[in-house]
Amino acid sequence: MTTSDPRHYDIILAPVITEKATTASEHGKVIFKVALTATKPQIKEAVEKLFDVKVKSVNTLRRRGKWKAFKGRLGQQSTTKRVVVTREEGQTIDVTTGL
Repeated sequence: MTTSDPRHYDIILAPVITEKATTASEHGKVIFKVALTATKPQIKEAVEKLFDVKVKSVNTLRRRGKWKAFKGRLGQQSTTKRVVVTREEGQTIDVTTGL
């Protein structure tokens, strides 16, 4: 495994483990939460260095925070940025090992 720069851990925050993300992983895609200021080239470099894989494409989306009621109190969820990384054929990313 290649040596990773500590700033890569500031870009890739956590993998998204949902039913939709699991279905996407069957098609060669992995979903991560990333920093709001991260760009596509930074994300691609971070994923390639941290997981030692070749990235085919990077698609980003911003999920705006929703207003929710929790125990009768109104609050707003945080805005997050997520990324869908498509890896090259034959490459694997194991998100269960942790970042």
